Amino acid sequence: MSPPSFSPLPLSRQPEPFSHPDWLFEVKYDAFRALAHLDPSGVRLVSRNGNRFASFTDLCASLELFLKARDAVLDGEIVCLDENGHSQFNDLLFRRGTPHFCAFDLLWLNGRDLRDSPLIERKRHLRHIIPAGCDAVLYVDHIEGEGERLFELVCERDLEGIVAKHRHSRYTVENHNPAWVKIRNRRYSQMIGRDELFERHNEKKGAPDIGWHVCTRAAANGV
Repeated sequence: MSPPSFSPLPLSRQPEPFSHPDWLFEVKYDAFRALAHLDPSGVRLVSRNGNRFASFTDLCASLELFLKARDAVLDGEIVCLDENGHSQFNDLLFRRGTPHFCAFDLLWLNGRDLRDSPLIERKRHLRHIIPAGCDAVLYVDHIEGEGERLFELVCERDLEGIVAKHRHSRYTVENHNPAWVKIRNRRYSQMIGRDELFERHNEKKGAPDIGWHVCTRAAANGV
């Protein structure tokens, strides 16, 4: 059975963190969102706009080597990390560091569509296919219930923010399915000058639009 087409689940935004026993909370990486498609032909990384990333061939080869599955589709982020495990966006954008794939969800596994399974089950399957000690692909862990405490720690460490997900949510945007919620650290230092960076990139390329999607499209095109 061939996998259907997949689109990354969008994130809504909320200005303040919250805590709730039915929700899981993850660190938000400052990175390129991507779906990793594994099949017998290899691995391809696809941006949230549907463009194939052409710049991460070594990372794709590592994912093919290490993932413990015949075929799979993972949701995650392509990220460069410093020695403390913190995202370094400019290193990623300008190819100054080693990229990793930080996986936080599993949509398809060995012929089975997991999108209607509860998030907590999908993450359990995901953990099983990522080998311990693998540097190329990293499992994004979570804490349960204590979103406000995690957000406090994220701000102390100057990270981008957190993402809140209902533990029983399905991978769908249908009504009554709890959305994923992003809560950003408004003091995150790496956001300073980001708009100007995008604008300079567009001026160089002659592009009329400005924003994050421009950088992901550029990376997908291998520039």
